[in-house]
Amino acid sequence: MNVNNDNSTLENVAKGAFDETKVDEGFIILLNKNESDKLQYIEREIDSDFIQFHFCLKGSIKFNFNSGRYVLDILEENSLLLYNPQRELPINLEISPKSWLITVLISIKKFHGLFSQEADYIRFLSDDNRDKKYYKDGKISPSMAIVLNQLINYNLNRSIKNLYFKGKAYEILSLYFNRNEDADIEQCPFLVDESNVIKIREAKDIIISRMVEPPTLQELSEEIGLSLKKLKEGFKQIYGDSVYSFLFEYKMEVARKLLESGNYNVSEVGLKVGYSTASHFIAAFKKKYRTTPKKYIMSLS
Repeated sequence: MNVNNDNSTLENVAKGAFDETKVDEGFIILLNKNESDKLQYIEREIDSDFIQFHFCLKGSIKFNFNSGRYVLDILEENSLLLYNPQRELPINLEISPKSWLITVLISIKKFHGLFSQEADYIRFLSDDNRDKKYYKDGKISPSMAIVLNQLINYNLNRSIKNLYFKGKAYEILSLYFNRNEDADIEQCPFLVDESNVIKIREAKDIIISRMVEPPTLQELSEEIGLSLKKLKEGFKQIYGDSVYSFLFEYKMEVARKLLESGNYNVSEVGLKVGYSTASHFIAAFKKKYRTTPKKYIMSLS
């Protein structure tokens, strides 16, 4: 990793770790929910027998290969499939602040056992391709987003975690390879079909683009054409937070970056993120970061 040695840079970098769950022999789920304000670095050896499925639910992730000589970015709501039987592809990641990543690792032996009858449908399982490297990126479908968020926001009894993760891991693979077909997928009770998930993503884009004067929940539900109940329940399901809590976190992150730029004073930054008075902005910033904007700026110098 290329990290400068000055203290201000090092203070914004941390060593990350995965929450690792072995759901079966040759079948592993890795989670990282970087809720900090620091860039996290994670490294993990991966045997060349494993297929890697990476899903970025939030923020952005950078994959470093060959000691950083080759880099792949995976952005929010995107996936990346990696497989190379000719060489190992160890995980070497830079996880941006406020980013969520789920990785599913499955050995090619187990994968063949699951999909042996579908080799013609899944291209890299065919006889011509099974010994070749395979890279594929794409969007996370709304159906997959639901399952992935259920995993990363898991809050059931730990005694059933492995069983729950195992079921969800198989569900993710099923949806991943079925997303180009019209599938009858059972959704969570508040998201009856994929169009509702698309509407909730639209709601997220609306509140971000209009964060200075965001619509009320009622106005937002009317604008996207979704009931207030489904908006609130669905937003929580997909993004792990309520609409306004999500917006608050986003505004504070924008404010922090504006302060770091040095181009605006405290009042100007407050206005840019939707606070009409400096005192309200200072109180919000202190609630989030446990320091005032002025003290935060001073800590950067």
